[in-house]
Amino acid sequence: MALSPFHLAIPVHNLEACRNFYTNTLQLEEGRSSDHWVDYNFFGHQLVIHFKDKTEADTHTNQVDGKAVPVPHFGVVLEWEAFQEFSKLLKSKNIAFIIEPYIRFEGQVGEQATMFFKDPSGNALEFKSFKDRTQLFAK
Repeated sequence: MALSPFHLAIPVHNLEACRNFYTNTLQLEEGRSSDHWVDYNFFGHQLVIHFKDKTEADTHTNQVDGKAVPVPHFGVVLEWEAFQEFSKLLKSKNIAFIIEPYIRFEGQVGEQATMFFKDPSGNALEFKSFKDRTQLFAK
C-alpha cells in the first residue's frame, strides 16, 4: 500500500527560532514561506509552522510503558537504521529529550524504538521505528 503524504500545520510563537530548529537541527528541507509561515519536507510529508502568539496551555500527559507521554504530539515512523542515525544526530545537537531514545514494549507485540522532544515553541514530537513494520498496528 502506497502511503499518501499528510499535511500538518502547527502553531509556533517564535518563527525564527523554530525555523532554525527545523532547518538546522532536524535538517529538514524548507519549501515555500512567508513572514508568517514556513513549509517543510517532513520525511516526505508536508509540515507547516505558522506563527501564533504564545498562550499558556496546560501540559497533558498519558502514561505509556511507564513514561509520561505528552499529548498532543506528532512525528514519523522511520526505518530502523534511519531512527538510529536520526537519534545520534539529535544527541549530537544536544536535544533535551522528554523521553530519551529507548525500546518500548520490549519483547511484546508492538515492540518499537521511540523518542520524544519539543521544538522551541513547545510542540511535542515523537519519532519511532519498528524492526518489524507489520507490528505498527498489531494488537
